[in-house]
Amino acid sequence: MTPGQCFINAENFVGKLIVRVFCLIGLLAAVPVVAESVDTKLLGMLRDNGSITPEQYAELSADLSREQRAVAREQVDKTEFVEMQQKMAWVANTVISGDMRARQEHVTIQHSAVDSVDRQRIRARLGVVSQVNETVEAGIRLATGDNNNSRSTNQNLDNYFAKKDVWLDRAYINWHPTATPGLKLLAGRMAQPWVSMGDVIWDGDINVEGAAGAYSRKFGDTELFGSAGAFTLKDNVNGDGNEFNNDLRLQSAQLGTRFFPGDRFKATLGSSVYHYANDTDALALGVFGNTTTQFQLYEGFGQLDVLGLPVPLTLYGQYVENSAANGSESDKDAAWLVGFSTRIWEIGVNYNYRKVERNSVVSIFTDSDFAAGFTASRGSKIQLTYNIARNFSLQTTYMPAVSNTLGQQAGSEVNVLMIDLMASF
Repeated sequence: MTPGQCFINAENFVGKLIVRVFCLIGLLAAVPVVAESVDTKLLGMLRDNGSITPEQYAELSADLSREQRAVAREQVDKTEFVEMQQKMAWVANTVISGDMRARQEHVTIQHSAVDSVDRQRIRARLGVVSQVNETVEAGIRLATGDNNNSRSTNQNLDNYFAKKDVWLDRAYINWHPTATPGLKLLAGRMAQPWVSMGDVIWDGDINVEGAAGAYSRKFGDTELFGSAGAFTLKDNVNGDGNEFNNDLRLQSAQLGTRFFPGDRFKATLGSSVYHYANDTDALALGVFGNTTTQFQLYEGFGQLDVLGLPVPLTLYGQYVENSAANGSESDKDAAWLVGFSTRIWEIGVNYNYRKVERNSVVSIFTDSDFAAGFTASRGSKIQLTYNIARNFSLQTTYMPAVSNTLGQQAGSEVNVLMIDLMASF
């Protein structure tokens, strides 16, 4: 349609006005919009040649301005959305997890000034792990605790509803370079980088501080794994200055393998060494039963998973010896643990028996619940777990033990019962 055709046969003013409006719409649709100034100029030309009245020009100009602002807002919204996506990309690469435990605990210690303890305790942990790029992740975890004891994150429900403390439980960087698949290099305050088959040497709540590397690689059905680490326990422990060689340090190394010795078995075997440097001056290491002042721990451990049975069955154990033990009871330098785990109906069953001689392990790091956390003890650990619902379970742990710890009569019974309600996310 041409401008001339628009005004042919228009016999009155109303007719002309209607025709001109439709002509304008046709013209605007037919002319490509290349810039804001083109639309504005076109409306001005139509007004100047009398095709539209000043009122129509004002109305159409207002409509055009609204449309242009809407387009501009859409473009800004898209830009802001893209920028926000870029800023919030870390969310897609971040995992938040945690758990909450409520515990009823009963402890009896024979021949002790405090022969029985009943208490309610809680544990709460919240962790964040973020993949900051293709090869690096960073993790932070907060946890409760009555104090900064490395072996416990429990809080007693006590003291007139007073608020509970929260501690920095983990803070680490994990670099796994793509050039070496299976390698992890860690620094900071981290989970134990080694494999544990029991808690004779290390309480499960302990996180170590320093630097470590862990590596695993599969060759068919066989996997090799290992780790090594250097950790600082106490700066300037001997008081001779702040040089590194005056620190109480721990060096660790571990090597192990997982393999299938037959169609019905899967086995794990490994060995570890834990060397303490400058431990002669570190009397704090042995406050829960040790009489030695030196530690060089050698560990052997194993696990056998039996396959194809009506119920799952795992056998496990560990043996450790302190080759550097000195003092009056240096001959009491070995510890061992054997146990099994299975599931009967909906109940998980875990049982082990252990003997921990006085100087076999570092007493401030051994399991804090068994025999009240002291060495020179022996006994059983029986654990039953029932999954009430997804991520929600009830666990009962009973540990009858006999202890010869310092300050107690030889052969004293130490019995611990814990009932836990646990939720995780």
